Amino acid sequence: MNSPVDPDESSAVVFRLAFVPGTTPGKWVRIFGERHPNVRLDLVPTAVADTAAALINRSVDIAITRLPDALSHADLGPHHIIALYEETTVAVMGKDSVLTAGDELSRADLADENLLWPLDEPLVVTERPGNAVDHRPETTADAIELVASGMGVVLVPQSLARLHHRRDLDYRPVTDVPTSTVGLLWPQPTSDLAAEFIGIVRGRKATSSRGTSEPPPKRSAKEKAAAKRASREAAGTIPTRGKAKARKTRRSR
Repeated sequence: MNSPVDPDESSAVVFRLAFVPGTTPGKWVRIFGERHPNVRLDLVPTAVADTAAALINRSVDIAITRLPDALSHADLGPHHIIALYEETTVAVMGKDSVLTAGDELSRADLADENLLWPLDEPLVVTERPGNAVDHRPETTADAIELVASGMGVVLVPQSLARLHHRRDLDYRPVTDVPTSTVGLLWPQPTSDLAAEFIGIVRGRKATSSRGTSEPPPKRSAKEKAAAKRASREAAGTIPTRGKAKARKTRRSR
């Protein structure tokens, strides 16, 4: 027997946000929840390679992903992107690797190394350095495990190296390979809730005219003139009404 469905739950407005590993949308999610308590925000963990497909089939409304990598796996059609920040690319290797001798690496340093390229492709590198390992692990997490076993090296955005940190591994920045751009990706047209979330990410205040809060009512010409006069009186540039009346009375005497 099926359990009864809460009518409030079934009728709730849902906004679905995809996010890729290594990104941290927590602050924006919290603010969105404070401003829209009647909207259920679902967080959907999504691989970079699956982001465009999730947006195409409308299983998510907007995505925090890596660009342009997410667009290389499916044709999203008309869409919008906003770049948020750049991530350094690092090489993850065993703690005892000779690659840990320096503070940073170049492509030339990786020329003789075996490199793993996971199928979830957190980073697209068209001209790949080193020797590609024939086996392609399913995920970045799997690739990290293989690095720990001594199979090779993997290039990833720095946040993923931190996410999958292990005591037996280390990483170094690679200076002359593509970096990763984290950004927002969503299809056209932009929904109202997507516009709200974009505004939050951009730092728009709740009282902004683009937000859901009502803008302050427009003042009449009379009210504007009165406010202007009050401001000038406070600054001492014109006499107050009482002083002006007293001066007029003294002159009439």
